[in-house]
Amino acid sequence: MVTATTSSYSITMRLHTKPDHGVVGTVATAISEAGGIVMAVDVAESSHERIVVDVTCSAGDADHAQQLQVAVDALEGVTVHKVSDRTFLLHIGGKIEVAPKVPLRNRDDLSMAYTPGVGRVSKALAENPDDVRRLTIKGNSVAVVTDGSAVLGLGNIGPGAALPVMEGKALLFKRFADIDAWPICLATQDTDEIVRAVELIAPGFGGINLEDIAAPRCFEIERRLRESLDIPVFHDDQHGTAIVVTAALRNGLRVVGKQLSDVRVVVAGAGAAGTAIVTLLLASGVEDVVVWDREGLLSRDDEELPAAKAELAGVTNPRQVRGTLRDGLRGADVFIGVSGPGVLEPEWIKDMAEDPVVFALANPDPEVDPREAERYAAVVASGRSDYPNQINNVLAFPGVFRGLLDARATEVDVEMLLRAAEALAAVVKPEELNPNFVIPTVFHPDVPGAVAAAISGQGGPRATAGAQPT
Repeated sequence: MVTATTSSYSITMRLHTKPDHGVVGTVATAISEAGGIVMAVDVAESSHERIVVDVTCSAGDADHAQQLQVAVDALEGVTVHKVSDRTFLLHIGGKIEVAPKVPLRNRDDLSMAYTPGVGRVSKALAENPDDVRRLTIKGNSVAVVTDGSAVLGLGNIGPGAALPVMEGKALLFKRFADIDAWPICLATQDTDEIVRAVELIAPGFGGINLEDIAAPRCFEIERRLRESLDIPVFHDDQHGTAIVVTAALRNGLRVVGKQLSDVRVVVAGAGAAGTAIVTLLLASGVEDVVVWDREGLLSRDDEELPAAKAELAGVTNPRQVRGTLRDGLRGADVFIGVSGPGVLEPEWIKDMAEDPVVFALANPDPEVDPREAERYAAVVASGRSDYPNQINNVLAFPGVFRGLLDARATEVDVEMLLRAAEALAAVVKPEELNPNFVIPTVFHPDVPGAVAAAISGQGGPRATAGAQPT
């Protein structure tokens, strides 16, 4: 029986039942016995012949939702007329829109917002290009760019299928930092074409957020765009993840009384996120990091490693440990997983140092079940919203770009990322810090402003716009 339900798999069943209002309780019981949770019951129609009832319930996954439907349909006197998936309903027509910021009520308004008045503004910008950010949307806009090659945990699903994710990203930019973000899904996975496409659209944006582009291609794309553009380029899958992980680790180590400079860290996964995490941890003062991937523990004396992994091995694994993930974990203080489901057996945590910290971040299925990990680890975090200590990039990227746009920055550097991680960690007050709260929730009102101020070096009301909880 599925016990962990989620609203992302919630459905509404329209039921035709016999004219007995007691049937509602029977339906609720059947759903509960099948492991679902009833969220709402609405009687849409009632007559002497039948009752029409809408029952909304949450399930654990798509198969479980189907099981709930079968359980209800099997009840005597109850027919499931139709089923609506609430997540799909939410996406009908898309999740974002363009809305005017100025009135357009008459010819006078039109003459200023468009021709002939707009011509004066365009002429002024041609003479003074530095004013483009101030007099257009560029100063508050970000392009969310993907090629659809590494979308969430779904893999290479292409640009069209990636669009709902990019829309969601744009929605988060607006909700948490009042930034106008635009989904840009490119119909190419050629590095040269992606770089050129972004270069061509860059004049309309104040920043570029690269999203869900597979490694190692993402590394070269980011590097080349940073060299050619005069606006900041930020690959969120790399640096957003690294900021949040570093912030959570700072607080997690405070819980167990350890210092960054003293711990041994094992990172599972040498892709985009793993590489960025390692880079930021080393910059934070961690001296002993070992990376594990499909080749085993990466070591500089392994001449068969691909180029990107060989580069990573060259700055990690000072003890040149070789072997399996379990070999690397022996005596380690920290495990950070950005790889795949089930690669860490819970019992292996016992081989780690006293009071280990375990971050199992693969989504939707982590490297180890957080509930199992809690039996052996002092602090556990995951990427899931149904467990404490969720490592979620939305804690970083809205504030990062808010700070970059406010400062009219032209680039992103490691020092900015470190300041952002420190500011995010500091949102958790000392009196709040405990093993189940080492990172703030995504709806904490102080997060976007704190990160933005750390990035830009300035505060102000704009940094916290859109940050209030609903």
